[in-house]
Amino acid sequence: MSIHEQDPAVLAEVALTDLLAPASSANSFLMDVLTGMSQPQKQIPCKYLYDQRGSQLFDQICELDEYYLTRTEVSIMKKKAGEMATACGPGCMLVEFGSGSSVKTRYLLDELESPAAYVPIDISRDHLIDSACSIAESYPGLEVLPVCADFTQPIHLPDSMIEPQRRVAYFPGSTLGNFDPAFQKQFFQQTREMVGPSGGLLIGADLKKDRATLEAAYDDREGVTREFNYNLLRRINRELEADFDPQKFRYQATYQEEPGRVEMVLISREKQQVRIAEEFFDLEKGEAILTEHSYKFDRQSMQELGHQTGWELKAMWTDPQDLFGIYYLEAK
Repeated sequence: MSIHEQDPAVLAEVALTDLLAPASSANSFLMDVLTGMSQPQKQIPCKYLYDQRGSQLFDQICELDEYYLTRTEVSIMKKKAGEMATACGPGCMLVEFGSGSSVKTRYLLDELESPAAYVPIDISRDHLIDSACSIAESYPGLEVLPVCADFTQPIHLPDSMIEPQRRVAYFPGSTLGNFDPAFQKQFFQQTREMVGPSGGLLIGADLKKDRATLEAAYDDREGVTREFNYNLLRRINRELEADFDPQKFRYQATYQEEPGRVEMVLISREKQQVRIAEEFFDLEKGEAILTEHSYKFDRQSMQELGHQTGWELKAMWTDPQDLFGIYYLEAK
């Protein structure tokens, strides 16, 4: 159904009810945490940072002076969206991963020539419906096909009324950096299969730069990022019957040059034991729990990643300070 045939709110609901939403349960949360805490390097998947309070804190982080990523990417989109739209080509189906509020997407939609459809993909059903309705209202005539799914898993795209000239995946932000190198390759391969021959990938990634700038971005003076991490422990306590005491941990963000990533950890201030459900875990004084890592890229590393997974790097856009990059790759 296209937007000119139905009310946009109805459209979003219909599109979603025709698709299978992913299973998400406290059990998977528990298993992920128990598995991570059982590793030699204790870790908790960073996706669990984003409960309601965590998402609010992340919105605050995006407004901080030190956190240049969001505002820099937006500035690039404002200036270069026309060139990106030309690279995507006319009549494309734009598929957005982790669509969120789709703020950056509007710059691209404003410039695309006769897009066949817009497919926002997000695991948060309510948020997805809201953003899909908003886009549908703002772009009369554009078919909006929201998909409630985990975009890190293989996804079958819905059919659009207009046959697209090509399918282009759009992955804004710097989430790619949260994936380890093996999964980065897997994700690129999955995306290539999804968009098919001659398909495209428009993706944002934070660039390698000096240590001071990177560490400040992930450990701000106001302590919002620290609270963002403490909130993860409180969420585990609340939802998984655990007994973490956030005050027994200190937060630290460090740039590791050899792997080229910022590592965010919670370090135990003392020797202690924590309970999660019916399991107990011992931590030594100074032992760290990894909550997130963020790999940094440059043109060469992105080109190599594409080369290994069946993509050809066609274009790159950045800001005058070379803080952030947006890349366009085409399936070979």
